[in-house]
Amino acid sequence: MKRIEATIQVDKIGPVSDAIKEIVGGFTILEGNGRGSGTRQTMRAGRGTGTFVAEFNKVATVSTIVEDSKVEQVIKAISDSAFSGKAGDGIIVISTVDDVVNIASKKRGSEAL
Repeated sequence: MKRIEATIQVDKIGPVSDAIKEIVGGFTILEGNGRGSGTRQTMRAGRGTGTFVAEFNKVATVSTIVEDSKVEQVIKAISDSAFSGKAGDGIIVISTVDDVVNIASKKRGSEAL
């Protein structure tokens, strides 16, 4: 089993969610602030007389656990739906999961997904 975590631009949550919801059993989306290679927004200050560059961009992290056989399919779905061609589209991290326990059903491993 693998954990896939994709940090994407917050405006890509809908397309990414639509792309993976039929592939994975479930996923979690956390919204927050991040700083990476993308350009940050220019914000107006005070009464609109000055501007400043925001320190962080709005990002979302999509997290799911899948069988090894579905990893490439999920990565392709996320990367295709989050792609804009600009720096700051996001990053996908894949890590190995040793075991999973479903709290409600007490099932373990693949059955827990």
